[in-house]
Amino acid sequence: MKYRVLGRSGLKVSELCLGAMTFGEDWGFGASKEESRKQFDIFAAAGGNFIDTANVYTKGTSERFVGEFVKSDRDHFVVATKYSLATRFDDINAWGNSRKNLVQSVEASLERLGTDWIDLYWVHVADSITPEDEMMRALDDVVRAGKVLYVGVSDTPAWQVARANTMAELRGWSRFIGLQIEYSLIERTPERDLIPMADALGLMVTPWGPIGGGVLSGKYSVGWETPDSKRVAANRHRFSERNMRIAGEVKAVAGEIGRSPAQVAIAWAMRRGAHGTIPIIGARTAAQLGDSLGAADAVLSAEMVSRLDAVSKIDLGFPHDFLARPSMARTLRGDLGDKLVP
Repeated sequence: MKYRVLGRSGLKVSELCLGAMTFGEDWGFGASKEESRKQFDIFAAAGGNFIDTANVYTKGTSERFVGEFVKSDRDHFVVATKYSLATRFDDINAWGNSRKNLVQSVEASLERLGTDWIDLYWVHVADSITPEDEMMRALDDVVRAGKVLYVGVSDTPAWQVARANTMAELRGWSRFIGLQIEYSLIERTPERDLIPMADALGLMVTPWGPIGGGVLSGKYSVGWETPDSKRVAANRHRFSERNMRIAGEVKAVAGEIGRSPAQVAIAWAMRRGAHGTIPIIGARTAAQLGDSLGAADAVLSAEMVSRLDAVSKIDLGFPHDFLARPSMARTLRGDLGDKLVP
């Protein structure tokens, strides 16, 4: 396992992140405590130190398991958790990114994790209500209090992330160092704005769903029908004809290099953007996790990457396609624009 610096910070994390959303069986699927512990031990033995959870994952069980697993060597591990989603459905203030929900969420997560601090605290989703200055100042307050060391943002439009980070920098508050988004060969729309924004602002991208909810695992093919499984049925919308073609190319590349399709899909994601990404890998079993960890050593040739890019290509849309027109280059730069040394 190699290590990366997380965005514009001094925090060093493993090149793969262990996703703990499946730790616990409270949602009707997931891993038992024993199986979750096996996953944690395999990840740690491979050199992994970066673990991602959230206050709502498996109704809090995930945080409790993570806290117990890291307790014997708490300083070594980088524990990330989140707030935003509703924790009490009968309480109007128990959701969103307000100062009130942030403060009560931090305290509750610290208790479940059994720790004095959270290494990385994610805003889980944009709530469309809380002003950016309230959210960023409240996040800075918990950092200054020593309860949180770094902050990041997940599942939020690029313009809101850019506005919030710019505001934080101008006012001397803690800024986001990471961006967590869904990103994979079947979900490349973040390339329109989110990933370019992250590259420009120095945010490390930590993709969730790098194997597309299992679509890119090699288990499925054209004509596949949903089995009786809550976990798989929840991903039915991902099993389109386009995505099956992508999965087929992933499987072909995997066969050529003697790797699993999951390893190929994760390896592709790791090398995206200006500075690469740190994929979040989750699993139901230790065997699945062990296979995903092999992505760190998978080597994709330029020709293979080109094939994967071609089969999964998306339209960037306006203004990106408009600005990329050859006629626009001359209209913008005149006749000498191509002589400009970058």
